[in-house]
Amino acid sequence: MAFADIFHSSRDPLVQIGIAGIVLLFFLAVIFTAAFIDPDKYTGPLATVAAYGRFAYSCFLKPHTGDSGNQQDALESFYKTQAKAYDTTRGRLLHGREDMLSLAACQMKDTNFGASKPIWVDIGGGTGWNIEQMGNYLPVPEFFRAVYLVDFSPSLCEVARARFQRLGWKNVKVVCQDARSFRIEEHQQEGNNSLVVKEKSIYETGNQEGIGADLVTLSYALSMIPEFYPVIDSLSTLLSARGIVGVCDFYVQSQVDFRSKNYGGGVIDRHCNWWSRTFWRTWFEIDRVNLDGARRDYLEYRFGTKLTVNARNHFLGVQIPYYIWIGCSKSSPSMESQLAEMNAAATESPFLAALDLHSRTGLARSDSFETKSKAYECAIVNLSAKLPLPCFWYQNHHWRIYYDHRLEKHTQFKDQYIYAFTWEDSRVDARILKVTNDDVILAITSAGDNILSFALEKPKRLHAVDLNPSQNHLLELKVAAFTALGYADVWKLFGEGRHEHFREILISKLSPHMSSYAFQYWLQNGPKTFGKSGLYYTGGSRHAIQLAALLFKIFGLTSEVNRMCAAETLAEQKEIWERSIRGVLLSKLLSWTIVQNEAWLWKALGVPPNQRNVIMADYEAQCDAAGEPRRKFGRAIWEYVVNTLDPAVANTLLSEDNHYYLLCMQGKYSRKSHADYLQPSAHVKLSHPHAFDSLRIHTDEINEVIDRMTPATLTIAVVMDSMDWFDPGSAAAEKQIRALNRALRMKGRVMLRSAGLEPWYLKKFEECGFQTKCHGRRVPGTCIDRVNMYASTWICTKVRDEKAPGALAELSI
Repeated sequence: MAFADIFHSSRDPLVQIGIAGIVLLFFLAVIFTAAFIDPDKYTGPLATVAAYGRFAYSCFLKPHTGDSGNQQDALESFYKTQAKAYDTTRGRLLHGREDMLSLAACQMKDTNFGASKPIWVDIGGGTGWNIEQMGNYLPVPEFFRAVYLVDFSPSLCEVARARFQRLGWKNVKVVCQDARSFRIEEHQQEGNNSLVVKEKSIYETGNQEGIGADLVTLSYALSMIPEFYPVIDSLSTLLSARGIVGVCDFYVQSQVDFRSKNYGGGVIDRHCNWWSRTFWRTWFEIDRVNLDGARRDYLEYRFGTKLTVNARNHFLGVQIPYYIWIGCSKSSPSMESQLAEMNAAATESPFLAALDLHSRTGLARSDSFETKSKAYECAIVNLSAKLPLPCFWYQNHHWRIYYDHRLEKHTQFKDQYIYAFTWEDSRVDARILKVTNDDVILAITSAGDNILSFALEKPKRLHAVDLNPSQNHLLELKVAAFTALGYADVWKLFGEGRHEHFREILISKLSPHMSSYAFQYWLQNGPKTFGKSGLYYTGGSRHAIQLAALLFKIFGLTSEVNRMCAAETLAEQKEIWERSIRGVLLSKLLSWTIVQNEAWLWKALGVPPNQRNVIMADYEAQCDAAGEPRRKFGRAIWEYVVNTLDPAVANTLLSEDNHYYLLCMQGKYSRKSHADYLQPSAHVKLSHPHAFDSLRIHTDEINEVIDRMTPATLTIAVVMDSMDWFDPGSAAAEKQIRALNRALRMKGRVMLRSAGLEPWYLKKFEECGFQTKCHGRRVPGTCIDRVNMYASTWICTKVRDEKAPGALAELSI
């Protein structure tokens, strides 16, 4: 028969069904044949085909015989025929195991176990793949005193024993037992008295004594356990007070199930849509794998969350949801010891070590209660309900203060920071403020550069405040980098703004030093942020930098920009600027078509409408004083930009001393010109183990933070240009000024910058107990500092107490 005849006949539905049947029979024949080939007898492609044949047969074709009600029989029915092929076939399907082990290993390395070595229990450890893989992150035979692999499938345990015999790891013991009844003390060697005995938990009643595991892991095991409640309960009994739990598994869940919880560790990508929930729950139930959300919810209820990750396995063109979760005892010693201390640090009140928080289940609100920090209030509510505290309480470092990520005031930023670097001149800040070890400082976070500069001076306390969570995520990343990385990696991240191994160092080095929210954020956004484009081409401010780079490319000025950034003298720099670059950046057409646009001013330059109005008011006053007609708004912005850039170019050398504009021109710092915190000497100071003990990062409005501080505790408040954002004469501005007066000690100072020469709110400061002094006023042709972005800099010194009318007497603890 000719090919055309075959093709024509194949269009007949009966023929098509026949062809499909033949193909299906052939496929099934291959699977059945491969299923009964022993993979151990072959190598290369044939062994792989045999392994996947056994996998397909066991999962989709083989009748399930474990219906006796015995869980061990059910597991053996599923795994017996594929035990030897298990590791070969699960590499693509079971994603996240390596990341979970790496995260757990980081936590273990960051934990002080004293003289004793830790104990690890791998629940549902199967073939022992997890334990062997852990050897890439920790020296298993040397690091752990004992490792117990607990699994209920004899076939998998047999493979595991052969593995560890081959590896020669004597401290690993394979236990074929129900996880609910496993106890370490029943398997310890006689005469071993050095194992740590568990202490009672503040959440538990009854006998909790026993030998505690320092690490417990479950890798794709929890979803296969029918009675998961007693298993999770047994884990809480098994875990030592200082122990770590690591779980990786499939899941599906709707946001309805978790959005009301404040202790889940973050919700980035946690929600699964209806189709995903329905399909994957049904699909996995064929193999008796249960993806109901209650398993993960109960796990989070029984333990405290350190880190959590929600991800998708892109397997064969589909997305299978899975999660990684790192937890600890919800009454960990670190949490208990830091609870009252953290509240004291957040509110600057005296530290009360003897607080018995757990008995206060019926607290009534009072005036004194209002002085507590929000984190403290949340902790009291959760403890009263026997709930875990929010993940911030279980950090290894108590830098980040709890905040409610669900509030609109935080979600309005859509998980994006505006500033990738800070515009305020740190040298001028240091010269004016002269920070000492006795200072208690509150400053707006922005990109965190100024916070790190203050940290170099080792103040008594340093409060970083920002309403945008992502700005604080950026500061957390920088603090974690100094804590865990060498200078070379810190320079790559924040000097060049790029790191080819960002994800790897985030998981393996930075994760123990970050809150779950910040870790989630950077796991999702970091690889792209620190990829080809780089950190400084991200955030809202990227629009201005990208526009400048595009214009330079269009007008063929890239080489001119490079020459200007490398100029060795001011004369050379100014000549290049006036010859080519100035005509592009200071084009009136560009200013009037783009820069004056309100959306552009806010998104690209961080200039809100009220601050724009401050600029316009000064321009109109100048026109009136000179007897000139008032011109359009575009002219005011253009002149403001001219008065900013021309003097900066004429008076500061980008290649040596002005890293602010060097960064804007080339998208990265240079070894000669960079922020203070990127000096090698700064890394020595900031990488000290206690360099950030004084730091507290608040995600909130300034008012919300200072209102909860004990009066007369701050010495310095740096509010940048935020006062420009208030409506002129608004009650909100006066409220913040009075709150600052209340929080500051006598002679305490508020440092502010303004786009105005003499902003309207200075009179409010004077009315509310402050003495104002100008420390720099910009006039055309001169520089106020290296940035020269603001028209004036002011110090407002508290000279008297000023209370709001009708205010109640303040109570302090």
